[in-house]
Amino acid sequence: MSKEKQSGKEKQDISRRQFLSYSIMGVGGFMAAATVMPMLRMAIDPVLKAEASGDFIATNVKVDEITTEPQRVDFNFEQKDGWYESTVTQTAWVYKDENGEIVALSPICKHLGCTVSWNSSDNYPDKFYCPCHKGVYDKDGTNVPGTPPRGPLDRYQYQINDGVLYLSRRASEVGGE
Repeated sequence: MSKEKQSGKEKQDISRRQFLSYSIMGVGGFMAAATVMPMLRMAIDPVLKAEASGDFIATNVKVDEITTEPQRVDFNFEQKDGWYESTVTQTAWVYKDENGEIVALSPICKHLGCTVSWNSSDNYPDKFYCPCHKGVYDKDGTNVPGTPPRGPLDRYQYQINDGVLYLSRRASEVGGE
């Protein structure tokens, strides 16, 4: 008796055909995994994305200082795109409406993306005015009929924490939050 049979193991020879077959299956498995993994990550990544604390950015505005007159509020946050990190500055027009609710409007005109300003035109007092193509918005951000904007100004979501105003990173369409 040989030593392999005595120890309870039998030696199995692998033919060239089996070796090639196993090798091709192994390489094919690695290729399939390399193809499927990015798709799987794309499907799962939004579920694992952290939401809570990073969605709202602190401004330097205390809620007590907000009046019924729209005021420009600039706020900054760090943004990471791949390996590139940058500081992004966003702007909002913030005021309290007649019910005392805070309204935070985007300054980006819905016509072609120029920047609107409050009460800057002698022809349109107490309105948001876009100097690029003479777009006009009412105080609540709705576009004035007969002017170029195709819709109302976007709104920022807000939170109040310790008396300080926090705004969302991005403004969203009214009703489409």
